[in-house]
Amino acid sequence: MAGGLPVHIRPFGAADEAAAVALWHDCGLVRPWNDPHKDIARKLLVQPELFLVAVVPARDGMAERLVGTAMAGYDGHRGSVYYLAVAPGHQRLALGRRLMAEVELRLLRLGCPKVNVLVRTSNARVLHFYDALGYARDEAFSLGKRLIPDL
Repeated sequence: MAGGLPVHIRPFGAADEAAAVALWHDCGLVRPWNDPHKDIARKLLVQPELFLVAVVPARDGMAERLVGTAMAGYDGHRGSVYYLAVAPGHQRLALGRRLMAEVELRLLRLGCPKVNVLVRTSNARVLHFYDALGYARDEAFSLGKRLIPDL
């Protein structure tokens, strides 16, 4: 339940794209150098079953509403989670915790021994969230190099 309404976690569907991108904008996850639509298209080519959404089911004439996302992957060595987002009106209701638990379960079923999560250093509130879930800060730097520019 989120805000008194039931929330269902399921795999992402093509009809979820606009709502997912809007949510990522609302949560401050989109950066100018990343095209979220391209990120979605790429994810749908590789392990699409690890791209999850949390939705409030349709009822009383209202359409289903997307209120959370989590995009995960497993490369045979480590799992990764990106785009964990919960709609501002549904935060602090354990929905992020539920999404992460579902991601971890799905990764564990694939034999994944460890999950890595990247968090921007400026996002202290989110660091506390992951601390509460049992994630520890690794003694490692995250380095990146763009091979395909989005813009």
